[in-house]
Amino acid sequence: MNILVVDDEKLIRWSLKERLTREGHTVTEAEDGRSTAACLDAELPDLVLLDMKLPDTDGLTILRSVLERAPELPVIIITAYSTVDTAVEAMRLGAYDYISKPFDMDELTMTVKRALEASTLRREVRERVREEKARFGIHNLVGKSRPMHEIGELVRKVSQSQASTVLIRGESGTGKDVIARAIHFESSRADKPFMNITCTALQDTLLESELFGHEKGAFTDAKSQKKGLFELANNGTVFLDEIGDMSPTLQAKLLRALEERAFRRVGGSQDIKVDVRIIAATNRPLEKLIEEKKFREDLYYRLNIITIDVPPLRERRQDIPLLVDHFLKRYASEFRKNVNDISGEALRKLESYEWPGNVRELKNVIERAVLLGAGPLVAAEDLTMGRTAAAAPEKDKKLFSLPAKGFKFDELEKDIVLQALERTGWNQTRAGELLGMTRDQIHYRMEKFGLLKNEQRA
Repeated sequence: MNILVVDDEKLIRWSLKERLTREGHTVTEAEDGRSTAACLDAELPDLVLLDMKLPDTDGLTILRSVLERAPELPVIIITAYSTVDTAVEAMRLGAYDYISKPFDMDELTMTVKRALEASTLRREVRERVREEKARFGIHNLVGKSRPMHEIGELVRKVSQSQASTVLIRGESGTGKDVIARAIHFESSRADKPFMNITCTALQDTLLESELFGHEKGAFTDAKSQKKGLFELANNGTVFLDEIGDMSPTLQAKLLRALEERAFRRVGGSQDIKVDVRIIAATNRPLEKLIEEKKFREDLYYRLNIITIDVPPLRERRQDIPLLVDHFLKRYASEFRKNVNDISGEALRKLESYEWPGNVRELKNVIERAVLLGAGPLVAAEDLTMGRTAAAAPEKDKKLFSLPAKGFKFDELEKDIVLQALERTGWNQTRAGELLGMTRDQIHYRMEKFGLLKNEQRA
């Protein structure tokens, strides 16, 4: 590391240079304000050791100048004129630490080591945040349609605001998680954790433990204390996906955490205060769930302060060419394939498809086409979707003949869903693929027709 030593006493500069050189550092010397400015102009060091009293200026003036050039550059003040006031002022301005003359050389080198380690860590964090922002920032909200333009503007405003809760609504696969990450990585919380969990993925007891943590012995398998996502994400963001599927019991505990900014670990008795932004997402109609007594009305109003509604891809088809180009570039780079364009026929095929799986389905289709395609141009035959406009039946060719006396449509729908489930061994994802539906759409119909109990017996 390059260290700049600023002191008007030649012997002190020499002794510091000798010791720090043995520690593996490169040392540059300056004896006054003028030579310090020249050194800083030539090259910014990794750390500055700065005497408070100099022939032509004082240390606080140089400290201000250094931090104007590089706000995060660690500066350690060395002074024989140490008073509480000057030390406090130096620390207030941004000095890392101060040491009084005569100083202990071992103590000083240890302080230098800690300062450099802290500086290195800050640089690593900045680099990580830069990379994460490149991956998940607002530029990843691809689209030129009016809805996407409005969503982009709202994300910019929300990310820079003090909003503590955000609700994102939209069908499965529309990119609600992408929007959540964009809000986080465009905000002042970007260097803090982004923790996410799907509320349908775990049973109630496990989900509560994941969110709020637990104390040792809180339940059978709690062999040690565990911090939950809320605690781990302090000063950052917690993304709760599929909030509409959270149980009423957990909804009540979440509501308390939102209102009081505090919670208790499972089995705990002490409140833990946190500062987190909550982003909740759902593909279910919360208003209907409230009517059915499946979702708390007070929690809904607590979440529904800032709402982002994400339209399905079929309602913004003008975004498809941009999304295709975006995914082509991503997967061509990832798979190191020379694929750089798509044929007009292939693009028309994509634009005429209904996209029940929305952007996620389009992403998967392009990924598969790039991975398995043979040439630089994605052709129509390279695209495999559940149902395509090209494969749709002709208007005069009927898939089903309506009985003269008619029938109940729900019974037909239930029978078709049941056949698909039985054919796939009750695998909801594969059953959805047979019917051109998403897993969520199949699950909704299973609830509607009371088929979930059948799945448990299968």
